[in-house]
Amino acid sequence: MSKRDYYEVLGVSKSASKDEIKKAYRKLSKQYHPDINKEANAADKFKELKEAYEILSDDNKKAHYDQFGHTDPNQGFGGGGDFGGGFGFEDIFETFFGGQGGGRRRRDPNAPRQGADLQYSMTLSFEDAAFGKETTIEIPIEESCDTCNGSGAKPGTKVETCSHCRGTGQESVEQNTPFGRIVNRRTCSKCNGTGKFIPNKCSSCNGNGRIKKRNKIKVNIPAGVDEGQQLRVAGKGEAGTNGGPAGDLYVVFHVKSHEFFERDGDDVYCEMPITFAQAALGDEVEVPTLHGKVKLKVPAGTQTGTNFRLKGKGIANVRGYGQGDQHIKIRVVTPTKLTEKQKQLIREFADISGQTPDENEDSFFARVKRVLKGE
Repeated sequence: MSKRDYYEVLGVSKSASKDEIKKAYRKLSKQYHPDINKEANAADKFKELKEAYEILSDDNKKAHYDQFGHTDPNQGFGGGGDFGGGFGFEDIFETFFGGQGGGRRRRDPNAPRQGADLQYSMTLSFEDAAFGKETTIEIPIEESCDTCNGSGAKPGTKVETCSHCRGTGQESVEQNTPFGRIVNRRTCSKCNGTGKFIPNKCSSCNGNGRIKKRNKIKVNIPAGVDEGQQLRVAGKGEAGTNGGPAGDLYVVFHVKSHEFFERDGDDVYCEMPITFAQAALGDEVEVPTLHGKVKLKVPAGTQTGTNFRLKGKGIANVRGYGQGDQHIKIRVVTPTKLTEKQKQLIREFADISGQTPDENEDSFFARVKRVLKGE
């Protein structure tokens, strides 16, 4: 099945800015995150969104995608890519000559190798993402067997050299080719390329030298992490082999929505409802912030849609570059259920002030009236 266009996936145009791409991804990723959306296809949509964002948020990858789309320009003849049905020149050379030509060196099967990196997805509340916390996670992992110290041999016994390949990890096979009869070298079928043989296997790991465990790891989540960001925990991935170092653990964060606050970068946005009387006469109202309640002075005559800023009441920058602000948008609430007395008082107010809004020369309503008159 062909992939959908990445711009279509995120619902943005090709001329969209980085901020627009980021906002679109954040909105859709929250909508389709598997921890929140229980629809059958939510996980697939979330994976598709993440892939699209990883490409379009990177300038180099985006430029490559804009030029070539999903097609790899290195496919086909040349460029080291495959040609034919995924069978490249390198594969043909390997089949005919066993990787011995062209100066290629066989990888030592017993050389130290770094363990694989692991990824762990963590869902945070809005507040935990803002302030950070220390938590413990549990992940399945493969570690060196404690019983045999990773050798795979039963304690008290030894690992022997493979008699079939004499410890080289390779075996020779004669083969007819278009170039004539040649000898092809391939991975030893007896020792799988290790060059070793274990006559008495460890009962704990069955000769693998590794066992599966559930590892508890402490993770310090920094204040200010946002949707899709990740934290690297060095050395907490899979254990290395043959004495190689362990891989790393990457913790990817997903942030739940908040019922009152919205986030954009390090700034926090909210909408504050006030009554008609408070808007007309002015008042001091109590506003919730992530840092506790604060008093906000609303001047007399405040209109719905007016914005106020509380400096430093946003979220700390995850890299330590200051603190965001909180932005408050005023919404004047029109009452829907009035008593007869309230209705009468409003009628009296209307009679006194006139049935039309303020019509001073610079008011919005005055401009509307002039347009209607054709002035």
